[in-house]
Amino acid sequence: MCGIAGRILSSLGKVGPDLVELMDAQKHRGADSTGFAIYGPPRDTGYVLRGMGFDKSRINADLEDFTNILRDNAADFLCDPDIKTDRAGHYCFRMEISDPDNIAGWVHDADSICDRIEVQSCGRSLEIIKDIGCAAEVADKHGVREMMGTHGLGHARLATESSVLPNASHPFWARPFSDVAIVHNGQITNYFTWRDRLERRGYRFLTGNDSELIAVWVSDRIKAGMTMEQALEKSLSAIDGVFTYMIANPGGIGLAKDRFAMKPLVLIDDHGSLAMATEEQAVRRIFADECDVINYDGPSLTGIWGVGNRKLAA
Repeated sequence: MCGIAGRILSSLGKVGPDLVELMDAQKHRGADSTGFAIYGPPRDTGYVLRGMGFDKSRINADLEDFTNILRDNAADFLCDPDIKTDRAGHYCFRMEISDPDNIAGWVHDADSICDRIEVQSCGRSLEIIKDIGCAAEVADKHGVREMMGTHGLGHARLATESSVLPNASHPFWARPFSDVAIVHNGQITNYFTWRDRLERRGYRFLTGNDSELIAVWVSDRIKAGMTMEQALEKSLSAIDGVFTYMIANPGGIGLAKDRFAMKPLVLIDDHGSLAMATEEQAVRRIFADECDVINYDGPSLTGIWGVGNRKLAA
């Protein structure tokens, strides 16, 4: 039932408001939680972290332990963390850190306290913002409408198989690969088979959500030498189930749709300005004038769209 969306601007601009519109138009598909993955201007050094802590009464203790882990990996905060709390028991954060000695090693160490504080995105460009509530509520709380970028993803979630908390929401980060995010509509039936294989390769999953698995699976294939295009094509035969997913990196957005073609997607591509969504009425909010809407229908489909009409790099 969930709704997904992708947006690419022809140049750097206010991508945040467009993603909010795309998800507000689809809030009837799931308003338990809403999430956004936004690709802003890339930084040469340092990373932006987004995530949550599970008990706001422990913020000080959590941050002290988190700081120690950063410093053990030769990194530190570049500015004071931005912490947001509300009536719920959890808290959300945005942090800017200097470069650790080894990003994968630091992620492994940071995950040692993931039962208390969880990093949900790490990127030089990527920021994942997700929280309980509809698109407007999440946008108001986290300032999504003010966010600049070139492209991004959105997701409206109807919770069916896991808790209603930000950590169970989309988009998902392809841990520990920086700057890779995914949104997904559907269900993977060989989830546990692939999870076991990937865990034996050293990957760690913090949720039971199959979307998290797809993000890591694609990134692992690219690490092994495949291009993004080849990894998307391979996923159609390797991953069982009904699904439409979008995966993004700083270069753009890739798409894969399963061989049963049960999960809809439409798009409008106007000379490098692109909007994709589960429902046509969502993309019409972005392109109000008369234009061609492509019904991305049919089995075993993939697509790649680069920012500024550039080819999407691996």
